[in-house]
Amino acid sequence: MPTLILVRHGRSTANTAGVLAGRTPGVTLDERGAAQAAALPGRLAALPLAAAVTSPLERCRETLRPLLDARPELPLHTEDRVSECDYGEWSGRKLAELSDEPLMSVVQQHPSAAAFPGGESMRAMQARAVDAVRDWNARVEAEHGEDAVYVMCSHGDIIKAVVADALGMHLDLFQRLHADPCSVTAIRYTRLRPFLLRLGDTGDLASLAPREHALGADATGGTASEAAVGGGAGAP
Repeated sequence: MPTLILVRHGRSTANTAGVLAGRTPGVTLDERGAAQAAALPGRLAALPLAAAVTSPLERCRETLRPLLDARPELPLHTEDRVSECDYGEWSGRKLAELSDEPLMSVVQQHPSAAAFPGGESMRAMQARAVDAVRDWNARVEAEHGEDAVYVMCSHGDIIKAVVADALGMHLDLFQRLHADPCSVTAIRYTRLRPFLLRLGDTGDLASLAPREHALGADATGGTASEAAVGGGAGAP
């Protein structure tokens, strides 16, 4: 079966504002995010991509635009099932204020039980995203062969949920994973099991440097031991 290249969208205006964007319209890449997207064609230059699949949200489409400009023959497909989690009433709110919500501890420690008010559950988010990947694996293999490689641009929580499934991890453990903006995660699917080849690879080790807030509260109002809901903004 094919190799899936999962790309998280570049850094967005919501990431730098500390806002949980969700599916809020009008969220675009910031200056750094645009630069990250511009570097993507070079990072993927050695890969013979058979197709490109994207979340319908603007920040994902913007992230793939330089790659599509560099490879005009590459077909682009929009897949609603890899859109951002529907955070419902949490969408558009500051992460710092959401950290005081009782539901946040459930999101962090028991996400399989978390359902966002007016939105969807994290179980449903994972199920639709994994179904989408499995369907695209079959389609790409049928059209391009079992050794094909394709790229999919999505969102932090979606990518973490897909990786958890590939690793056979319970969803309650997926907050232990991390994917920075415009990072590349690669999964090779086979008949018997998937293999995780890369996780959150940015080609830049700056994201490993200690943060100023490493011993206390971070810019989103959480602590260094909490996962960034929605994915976080990456290195400064």
